[in-house]
Amino acid sequence: MSAEETIVNRVQNSGIITLDLEEYYFAGPRYGLDIAPWLWQGLVLKEQDFRDQVAAHNWEQYRGGAVAVYCSEPEALIQTWAWMLVGNRLAQAGAQVVVGTEAELEAELFRRAMAGIDVQSLAGARVVLKGCSKHPVPPSAYGELAARLTPVVQSLMFGEACSAVPVYKRKKG
Repeated sequence: MSAEETIVNRVQNSGIITLDLEEYYFAGPRYGLDIAPWLWQGLVLKEQDFRDQVAAHNWEQYRGGAVAVYCSEPEALIQTWAWMLVGNRLAQAGAQVVVGTEAELEAELFRRAMAGIDVQSLAGARVVLKGCSKHPVPPSAYGELAARLTPVVQSLMFGEACSAVPVYKRKKG
């Protein structure tokens, strides 16, 4: 190759900004906490029995982790304060808390992490949301970030800068 035949990285020179949602992945351990075993006959919350279960539980095991708190018994009668009591103890143990399924936990962890993205700093930019990652990124993360970016970016794409799928392009004028 002669000096005149320089290789040019057109992707690098394109001005496209790549956002890798994997960077917002919560790296701590995840746990599911089913409160059904703490209910009388798996169905009814008796206040003192429930409080005793909460007091006896090892909350420290969740430190630094993320916990999906749920009840596997769909017919159970659970007062709102019970979710608050469990959330309070988990917060004291230094855990991230979501009342819901493990899938809802993942979506919320991404939502919280992506809340820190300054979308205004991307005003007028051409942005691609990277598609491949080692960690699972919930589809809701892509949809919610797209909704936040669309009002400010010039264009929005999905995939890799060299082979992105167009999602949005601002009309000229």
